[in-house]
Amino acid sequence: MSVAEGWSSGALLDSGLVENGPFGPGQSAEFGRGGAEPYELALRTGGGPLTVIARDGGDEDASHLDVSAYLASATDGEREVLALTDGPLLDIGCGPARLVRAAIEAGRLALGIDISSAAIGHARSAGLPVLHRSVFDPLPAEGTWGAVALFDGNVGIGGDPVALLSRAAELLRPGGRMIVEAHADPQQDASFLAQLVHPAGARSAWFPWAEVGARVATGIAGDLGMDATTVTIAGRAFVLATR
Repeated sequence: MSVAEGWSSGALLDSGLVENGPFGPGQSAEFGRGGAEPYELALRTGGGPLTVIARDGGDEDASHLDVSAYLASATDGEREVLALTDGPLLDIGCGPARLVRAAIEAGRLALGIDISSAAIGHARSAGLPVLHRSVFDPLPAEGTWGAVALFDGNVGIGGDPVALLSRAAELLRPGGRMIVEAHADPQQDASFLAQLVHPAGARSAWFPWAEVGARVATGIAGDLGMDATTVTIAGRAFVLATR
């Protein structure tokens, strides 16, 4: 059964299509896992900044995450981006699921997936439909989602943007649209081993990550046979690719 055939978001969790247990046998993206798990720490302590460092990079290559924004409500700009799509939404790397909440508030079906136990716990405590699983694991209603979202740099999941966007495209129905938030530099195209660092000093294990600019993401989407365009909303670049 597709998600367009009368499911409510909550019904997805009760249907048997969504398992609430551990990851399945597929590949798992290990963002921030291992070590002292600073991402989990930040989520459990109310947010705050984290730094992403590249193993072979210098201080100028570091990027920053604001976990407090993930715990907050979706911004007006984010809601505007979501409104460029329609149909049921799958948010990949949903965190505490602010985009899932925004989509549901807009009258849409929505489901989030994430590998972070703390993020999933936040979302579930708020009554939001989420799945504790990697994008590369079996997922409910594959090939029928109206929109798939990769916000907050999540195009870096797994360190292989081509594999990730190929997988995301598989999840869409014909005519469905993928939203990819891109790096500020449209030409950015880097895959590397990264580590998350908490201000208190906690560090994750090294994990594969990537950064991709809008021109690069558009090129990948084109190679997948998708029609792609770029929009800038609230100072953030997004590639919209239609299957």
